[in-house]
Amino acid sequence: MNAADTASPAPAPLANGPAAAHSAPSGPAPAARHRWHDALARDEIRALVEMDDARSWRTLAVNWGLVFGAMAVVAAWPNPLTVVAALCVIGTRQLGLAVVMHEAAHRSFLSDKRWNDAVASWLACYPVWSDLHAYRRYHMRHHARNWTEDDPDIGLATPFPITRASFRRKVVRDLTGRTGAKFVRFAARRDLGTEGGLAARLRRGLGNERFRGMLIANATLLGLLALAGHAWLYLLWVGAYLTTNTLVTRIRAIAEHAMPIDPANPLQNTRTTIARWWERLLIAPNFVNYHLEHHLLMTVPHYNLPRMHALLASRGVLDDALVARGYLSVLREATSRAPGAAA
Repeated sequence: MNAADTASPAPAPLANGPAAAHSAPSGPAPAARHRWHDALARDEIRALVEMDDARSWRTLAVNWGLVFGAMAVVAAWPNPLTVVAALCVIGTRQLGLAVVMHEAAHRSFLSDKRWNDAVASWLACYPVWSDLHAYRRYHMRHHARNWTEDDPDIGLATPFPITRASFRRKVVRDLTGRTGAKFVRFAARRDLGTEGGLAARLRRGLGNERFRGMLIANATLLGLLALAGHAWLYLLWVGAYLTTNTLVTRIRAIAEHAMPIDPANPLQNTRTTIARWWERLLIAPNFVNYHLEHHLLMTVPHYNLPRMHALLASRGVLDDALVARGYLSVLREATSRAPGAAA
């Protein structure tokens, strides 16, 4: 389940972690904004926001190629090891499809806006039970209100740091499917309602464009696997969504905004994580790790974010910014609260 599929949560109080020492900011620090913005020439900014549709299509192909490749490995060598590996790869690629949805929400995936929405909906959002249009409304509010009481994502960031024991419990809930099952129940109530029998609720769902799209997309995936003679591999898709996808989505949320240096400073309230190759494969698809750069200039396509990072870093803009070296370092900080320490 992605943030798009949930009702906007009530703003959480600014408590816990480094942010607790700060009152909620009313907006970005002007000096910090000018510092990064003035470091880039106008032609550099134009080049960074320029879209290359071929690269976006390649991103989709890579994500789906890894999904089907993982399934093919399990079909050829079905054993616990290949199943676990496939669940890890597929769960991360489901996050990759959610990242495509995120890009499309900013209208920076495909240059034609109609194709941007249609392709992202059918090849990225619906297969992972998400809705682009609902997500766009939700997510734009997050950008406008980052680290204020009106930020709809603030509840994802404020609890940290937590204890290692607390984090282990969250990981267990994710990998045993309890978190995913909770999201499925929410989605069922959202799209089917709670009144009437199953038939009436299904009719209600079929009258909803979002539910129909999710049903058609997943039926198509199941049909393709059935044509290949391996319909049972669809269980890997569902299983990954309920387990590994929820875990990597949790890690992504922690890395992006938890434990800011200064919630009022745009260079210090959003984190970029320099990812190793295996972290990009299993945790951070589609350059989603360059989240600070995305917040500074949110219409930069994902494939240009590394270049933006290099430009800003070479000019000293990121010297005091919130940049981490690897996801393990982020998780160590996120689980640094001692047992029994005051919140």
